[in-house]
Amino acid sequence: MSLAVLEAPAAPIRFATWQAPEAMTPAVSSKPRCSNCHLRELCLPSGMSSSDVTRLDGLMFTRRKVKSAQTLYREGERFQFVYAVRSGTFKSSLTLADGREQVSNFHIAGELMGLDGVAQGNHASSATALEDAEVCAIPYAHLTELAAGSSGTQHLISRLMSREIVREQSLMMLLGSMNAEERLAAFLLNLSKRLKARGYSASEFHLRMTRAEIGSYLGMTLETVSRTFSAFQEQRLLEVDKRHIRIIDPGALARAFEMRVH
Repeated sequence: MSLAVLEAPAAPIRFATWQAPEAMTPAVSSKPRCSNCHLRELCLPSGMSSSDVTRLDGLMFTRRKVKSAQTLYREGERFQFVYAVRSGTFKSSLTLADGREQVSNFHIAGELMGLDGVAQGNHASSATALEDAEVCAIPYAHLTELAAGSSGTQHLISRLMSREIVREQSLMMLLGSMNAEERLAAFLLNLSKRLKARGYSASEFHLRMTRAEIGSYLGMTLETVSRTFSAFQEQRLLEVDKRHIRIIDPGALARAFEMRVH
């Protein structure tokens, strides 16, 4: 199985009243254009024809800065926008019956959030910034109007929905068939691949999520995550300095993941 499947972004935007006005960061005034965005090959325009990208440029959407720890949308909130991450890192999370948080995904620049709201009209998860970030908020109603006149855009939306399904299946595979070392190896290799696609180092990076959040996503306790990081360091697969990671032996780390997948 390929690591690619582990990939888990109008008028002025009006956010729901769950957030105090003074806590919101004003929207960036200049109108964003997908056609000249440095993330266009990774984000929504990826795979679109030039004419469809031009039509996408005509949609009324805006950029918004999101401060670290600020929630962009909450579980159960009415679905209105698809969000494209321009910078920063977000986590998607659900609230379990006992009140605990279950992290369901991490999103970095060039990735989309909010598609979990398409099916029921309400978001199935919450999205929270793990650092200061910026998003493009695209009204979904406008996006579907664009798709109505373009088979290419219709196909794109279908592909985005399919990608979300594959991500969920991949998480189930992680939780159901791998031990702790395999889960953490798969997570680090997937993050490394995504960062490399954005021009960053594939071997050295800073984790924006806590070990507890990684554990929640991978179905591991905080203690198991810490112990597994230590084991990788003892095996000379990684160098770990708090949240700073350097992959010393990518091949060996990949084998730790692949030996159970293939």
